[in-house]
Amino acid sequence: MPLYAQQVRYTEVGWAALVASPENRLEAIRPVIDRLGGTIVDGWFSFGDYDMLLVCRMPDNVSAAALSMAVSAGGAIKSVKTIPLLTFDEGLQAMSKAKGAEYTPPATEIPYFGTYRPAA
Repeated sequence: MPLYAQQVRYTEVGWAALVASPENRLEAIRPVIDRLGGTIVDGWFSFGDYDMLLVCRMPDNVSAAALSMAVSAGGAIKSVKTIPLLTFDEGLQAMSKAKGAEYTPPATEIPYFGTYRPAA
């Protein structure tokens, strides 16, 4: 089952509710993920642009998007960033496919990434 990381930022109202009555939001979201056919790998509170990081397995992109929509609709979340994760094996498979795709970058007079191809 594919892995997804979700970075979550709470609203001020969401934080006020959690500070007033602290609770384990990982356990609160577990039944929602279960109903969508997924499982939680783990979760963490964090500093910076996002307040929480959740890593979960979901059956597909539609289920991962549904999770994002469901938590966003509750009103305590300011934003959710969902990131599909690839295992290293999947990443290597993707690199092999990319090599076989034989993509050619556009010609430019400006060298980039070690490639210089004068315009015709």
